[in-house]
Amino acid sequence: MVGLGNPGRRYRGTRHNVGWEVIDLLARRFGIRVEEEQEEALVGPGTIAGCAVLLAKPQTYMNESGRAVRALVRRYGLAPQDLLVVYDDVDLPVGVIRIRPRGSAGGHHGMASIIEALGTQEIPRVRIGIGRPQGDPAEYVLSRFSPEERPIIEEAVERAADAVETVFREGVEVAMNRFNRRALPTP
Repeated sequence: MVGLGNPGRRYRGTRHNVGWEVIDLLARRFGIRVEEEQEEALVGPGTIAGCAVLLAKPQTYMNESGRAVRALVRRYGLAPQDLLVVYDDVDLPVGVIRIRPRGSAGGHHGMASIIEALGTQEIPRVRIGIGRPQGDPAEYVLSRFSPEERPIIEEAVERAADAVETVFREGVEVAMNRFNRRALPTP
């Protein structure tokens, strides 16, 4: 399982790093230490919902995520369909999550890098809405959530982690039916 984000203090808490927030939450929930450096990523093996998992946070910066993911896929002999990628999405309102078994990158450079590196769009993913920018998208994704948005995104990270557990326990289709229909939380 891969959470997308950017390394370094400067990016902690930014919109682009919500994928890492989900990884960190799952690591706390299941006692998984995501500290070992492998293939340009911080990784931690563990078990979620009875499934052996490897939580990974690429350290290549968002736009080069595919390099680390491809190396991990090769190292562990995985198929792209064995992955679950969690990342931010400017095309969804703040706090909305969407699960899909496959699809295009939808303009997300980190996901585009992974699709290109693996040569397929057949990659399950959980997208977390961070809202549509008013100005420059590059600046927006590197900005922090407003005080009004922060509780909404924290709840979305919790729901995304619950969705990940559901994917491992019951499959992508069940998770889609359960979580894609949930209403946007109110502030």
